[in-house]
Amino acid sequence: MKARPKALIAWSSGKDSAWALHEVRRAGEIDVVGALTTVTGTFGRVSIHGLREELLMAQLDAAGLAATVVRILYPCPNEVYEREMAAAMEQAKAQGITHMIFGDLFLEDVRAYRETRLAPIGITPVFPLWHRPTDALAREMIAAGVEARLVCVDLKKLPKDFAGRRFDVDLLADLPPGIDPCGENGEFHSFVGAGPMLNGPVRVTVGETVERDGFAYAELLPAGDDIAKA
Repeated sequence: MKARPKALIAWSSGKDSAWALHEVRRAGEIDVVGALTTVTGTFGRVSIHGLREELLMAQLDAAGLAATVVRILYPCPNEVYEREMAAAMEQAKAQGITHMIFGDLFLEDVRAYRETRLAPIGITPVFPLWHRPTDALAREMIAAGVEARLVCVDLKKLPKDFAGRRFDVDLLADLPPGIDPCGENGEFHSFVGAGPMLNGPVRVTVGETVERDGFAYAELLPAGDDIAKA
């Protein structure tokens, strides 16, 4: 029997990357063996999302994925970011990785950037959610049991009180006109605590919301004495 190609998934801790993992696993053609996440070492948090690293690690444990962490400083010049990502991709290729999974939905420039950066390394990008209608996709995730919270909100596009809210049908109904239901234009970012891609819940409580650099970040904390695992 021919071995399946091995892949890493670009993992933000949010719903789109989580659902991309779910779709690839259902298709069964690629073996996703690990997740690559950028962590801002200055804060010990997932870049852009602001999520605590301990919650990321609990989530990846529940997803059955080995963690590949690319650590950057804040602020991080683009050339430094690209250098660190290229080094991580070269190392992954040396370990037998041939594909990279992304949860992108429709931003052509983002897809082209990823393809351009991976081409010289010889790793094939895969976009399992590409051009899926985002309203239907958001509702499919919710109906399938994905439990997520908004961890970061762009204050130019959404009010502060959206930070920390559950990603559910009520939230979709409350989104202002022009806001993508999946937040693909950067309106919001999320953290998935349960769903069919996880083998158990990662329970959290919502702490204070902090504003920084035009964004509102909801502090998620492990619920109780530990982070629930399967």
